[in-house]
Amino acid sequence: MRPNTLAEAVHRMEAGLPRDVVLAEFIDTFDLGPTDAARLEMVEQEPLLSADEKLNALVGAIAEYLAKQRRLGRVPAWVSDPSRRLAEPWFTTAFPSPAMREYLTFASPAEFASRNIFTEERPLRRARGPRPETENR
Repeated sequence: MRPNTLAEAVHRMEAGLPRDVVLAEFIDTFDLGPTDAARLEMVEQEPLLSADEKLNALVGAIAEYLAKQRRLGRVPAWVSDPSRRLAEPWFTTAFPSPAMREYLTFASPAEFASRNIFTEERPLRRARGPRPETENR
């Protein structure tokens, strides 16, 4: 069963489920939310802080990114907590070359870069993500 909230996703990761699988399942659930209000509820509850500082920062970035990208009206207040930021840069690719580091520094969305997380331009894209409004099918 997919996590219905970001807080639930963090709980599952803390229980030992693979981060990439749980986050993908949460994003799928989020994208299938029936309304903006329902999607906002999915990120509204603050996930418990973990011993994993990267996870703490990552979920803050995810919640802020989703709220802004999907225009949910507001960003949950908990994402601004200093514990949701990293002291040292984290490049999310394995063994990034200097060129890849430069690219990720440039391409990372502000919600991630402001937390010292450097990742690809569209970090949460999924095959079943929301369709652009200009697309007619």
